Amino acid sequence: MPQTRLVYPFSAIVGQENMKKGLLLNAINTKIGGVLLRGEKGTAKSIAVRALAQLLPLIEVVPDCPFLCEPHRLDELCNAHTTSMAICDACTARVFKGEKLGIAKRQVPVVELPIGATEDRVVGTLDIERAIKSGERHFEPGLLAAANRGILYIDEVNLLDDHLVDVLLDAAAMGVNFVEREGISFSHPAQFILVGTMNPEEGELRPQLLDRFGLAVEVRGIPDQEARAEVVRRRTAFERDPVAFAAAWEDEQERIRQQVMEAKKMLPEVQLSEEMLKLITQICIDFAVDGHRADIVIHKTAVTIAAYHGRTEVNEDDVREAAELALLHRRRRQPFEEPKINQQQLEESIQRWQQEN
Repeated sequence: MPQTRLVYPFSAIVGQENMKKGLLLNAINTKIGGVLLRGEKGTAKSIAVRALAQLLPLIEVVPDCPFLCEPHRLDELCNAHTTSMAICDACTARVFKGEKLGIAKRQVPVVELPIGATEDRVVGTLDIERAIKSGERHFEPGLLAAANRGILYIDEVNLLDDHLVDVLLDAAAMGVNFVEREGISFSHPAQFILVGTMNPEEGELRPQLLDRFGLAVEVRGIPDQEARAEVVRRRTAFERDPVAFAAAWEDEQERIRQQVMEAKKMLPEVQLSEEMLKLITQICIDFAVDGHRADIVIHKTAVTIAAYHGRTEVNEDDVREAAELALLHRRRRQPFEEPKINQQQLEESIQRWQQEN
């Protein structure tokens, strides 16, 4: 698979199974709503995010479109004679004019949001003066445009301005970026995998913002001596000869790549029964989570886990695994209390459901 640069292979990361799982599940199903990686520095959080893009298959795009529109979605537009928020206005207009747009392949983009980014840099800007003088809408794309169909990575998300985090989470939830200035508006597709990383020692996110991330994972240093030694061996080998190291892991990379692609294809076929839905709601009630977002996220995640394992029916283990990823940051806790899932409480909730069914 062609690569623009050598990045440490995703499959070579030692341990951190929940972190890798959270990233892969979002790659399979972007509707999960992203993942927040919480933890101490030096635990491969940034490496894993960049490595994920190298693991994913190339995407087909309209060559000269700044929003990386999907060519096959344009054919659907032409046949249906309608518009879609998955396609930008410029490509839609060109299709309706009968213009034949090309197809190019490129790697899934990874867009990193700088801590000091302004709102205009993130969402893009409208040229108001040009609109007033000529009546033309001119939009200068921002980071959300560059991240469409890719990964938007926010390092130290807890240090961002709350308003900016709100804007990002809204765009991630809707799959659309909507910009309005002085009565002039512009929208474009913004469907991306949202990944935030943070070190809790530097401050927490507000609960309202935490809840907007689909999944959360606590990332810690590996306590096992041999595993830590293996981290050093692999990193040293990669720095010594990146090409040879990447080649040695390519078979495992390809295996995961194929598993992700097959899971994406299978996802629409996966069924979640009423019994499993009752289990999900039972768990959320027992954990006293606010609102209903947790129930919805666990549902989406459990379905995705089943697809990842090549199954079309969600089982109890899928729900348990999904709950562990979706409830970490939603469980009510006391000030300064570490976020964690009470495994005993989770098992008791499942047992209560078993007795009632």
